[in-house]
Amino acid sequence: MKLNLFALTLAATVAATAGTVTSTPTYYKDIAPVLQNRCQECHRPGEAAPMSFMSYDQVRPWAKAIKTAVLTKKMPPWFADPHVGKFSNDRSMSQQEIDTLIAWIDGGVQAGNPKDAPAPRRFAEGWTIGQPDVVFQLPNAIDVPASGVVDYTYVVIPSGFTEDKWVQFAEVRPDARSAIHHIIAFLRPPGSRWLKNAKPGIPYVPEGFKGRTQTGESREPQGNLEDQIPGELLVGFAPGLPPTQCKPGEAKLIKAGSDLVLQLHYTPNGKATTDRSRVGLIFAKEPPERRVMSMLAMNAFLKIPPGDANYETHARATVPLDVNLVALTPHMHLRGKDFLYTAVYPTGERQVLLNVPHYDFNWQLSYVENQELLLPKGTRIECVAHYDNSPNNPANPDATKEVRWGDQTFEEMMIGFFDVSFDAKADPTPLRQRQRDPSE
Repeated sequence: MKLNLFALTLAATVAATAGTVTSTPTYYKDIAPVLQNRCQECHRPGEAAPMSFMSYDQVRPWAKAIKTAVLTKKMPPWFADPHVGKFSNDRSMSQQEIDTLIAWIDGGVQAGNPKDAPAPRRFAEGWTIGQPDVVFQLPNAIDVPASGVVDYTYVVIPSGFTEDKWVQFAEVRPDARSAIHHIIAFLRPPGSRWLKNAKPGIPYVPEGFKGRTQTGESREPQGNLEDQIPGELLVGFAPGLPPTQCKPGEAKLIKAGSDLVLQLHYTPNGKATTDRSRVGLIFAKEPPERRVMSMLAMNAFLKIPPGDANYETHARATVPLDVNLVALTPHMHLRGKDFLYTAVYPTGERQVLLNVPHYDFNWQLSYVENQELLLPKGTRIECVAHYDNSPNNPANPDATKEVRWGDQTFEEMMIGFFDVSFDAKADPTPLRQRQRDPSE
């Protein structure tokens, strides 16, 4: 009886142990689904990544690089502290996905049986938002030189809209992708004085922002500061930045007679090229209940000392009416180190909204709330950012220089963008008013 009991116990133990042992993962069965969900959005022809991960033959040569990128959490690009907030566009890998990838690579990158592969993921050709209702293209090709510093360039494109338009989806499709860092499409309503000297369709560089070089000192903006404040942000393109995609019942408004203003940041890469980028819009099928707008907290008076490895700066903005928080988009340049958003409610209660402990300028990410968060009138959004202007920062263009605000990447910015939604019938004027930080 004792022998039989021992045998049964041993058999049960062996069976249980066997149940926890998994075979070496294969590409078609185990890895292809992970790449579809986490990587192929960018790693495919015509998109931001420099290599394609659409097949086994394309992935295999990059196995060691994938292992390093995944273990160091550089890929997929997602920098939010997982203990703060919940975001619907979280692209970070689960621990199980990471373990599967590493086991596949360490196990010899086996292909497996192609019959085990999932159906290929279908991507929209060209426009990821679907076929636009209207497309705006740069009227004339812009020449981008092979080298040097190109001033931020603006092009005004009249919308031609004779009636108000509600936009639910918007996307920028860059033409000379390899020579573009970012494109932002702003809205300039009738009567705005912003870029008042720019002629439609003609590339324009505002006075006071011309001729900046990496060795030259940053210059303060010239003229009336209020005339230099951009219009409402419609949509942007930058590595990692998604198109504008408003949820059902929400949309952005383009007033009749408005202009689109494209802000173009070119980064010469050794080969001269030309650019005729486009912006596509899809209109809401019916007037929405809620309007979406971008607000910001910014500090344009940066003075980062030479060699400072942890320079701290602050910015804040107060919500002038009841809104819902939709998304958060921190922005700094090459010396950016970390970024923190905190909501201070009228009751005095504080809530951390987003913590980015390791900011990466190479990826301009927007963090979309999983569920929109109510921000009552009077809520203050406080932002804190740190910069590394020391020689220990490998991306630092020059640790011997004091760094101030400027458009170019060798200068700096401190902007905490945040998108909000509110009653579409409410007056948005208070949301547009620039709020000066007490430190200015």
